[in-house]
Amino acid sequence: MEKLDAYLSLANLFHQYGWKLYLVGGSVRDYLLFDEFNDLDVVSDATPDDIAKFFKERASYNFKKYGAVTLYFKSYKFDVTTLRKESNYLDSRHPKQIEFVKDLDIDVKRRDFTINALYMDDKLKIYDYVDGVNDLNNKIIRMIGDPLTRIKEDPLRILRAIRFKETLNFEIEEELEKVIKENISLLDNLNKEKIKEEIRKMNKDKNALIPLFDEFHITYLIDMIN
Repeated sequence: MEKLDAYLSLANLFHQYGWKLYLVGGSVRDYLLFDEFNDLDVVSDATPDDIAKFFKERASYNFKKYGAVTLYFKSYKFDVTTLRKESNYLDSRHPKQIEFVKDLDIDVKRRDFTINALYMDDKLKIYDYVDGVNDLNNKIIRMIGDPLTRIKEDPLRILRAIRFKETLNFEIEEELEKVIKENISLLDNLNKEKIKEEIRKMNKDKNALIPLFDEFHITYLIDMIN
């Protein structure tokens, strides 16, 4: 896999300067499902300032204050995020406070679903702190932490759960499904373009919503994006 080889090369570069680099999220999920992964999301204990010392060209540091860097390496785009913890989601989307950390088991707590919270190092070792591999094997979409709290932090997770249900043919865990149905109106707090984007990714427009929502809720969502 060319993308995996590119990651291994980039991880080696990070190691040369004393830093670690892990694949994370959808990349690891799809790798374990034997699918070609589209995204190259990685995390590191290096901060953007650390990375800038050895990776100056073909890089974007526009969002470095959030610990996010985009690197263009071997014809691929890598989204690199410094390991961190987050708090105080005041705009129903983004955390007000970010603190850089060094440990994967702290970073994992900010992630949404267990199947998207797996890390893989350059030896192809999987780090699983939330039983994500088991949920992956059982085709379950489960929220990390309390579902209601996590959805209030970022209501877009409602549609992300539905998207993964549809695209992966998984089932949403019972408590999470209940919270989603009871809190659909939280989507009012989001930019409609974000909602449209998630529904487009389902590739089934409103039909993807039918198994989870009743007619009222489907109409609610479609009205929001029209």
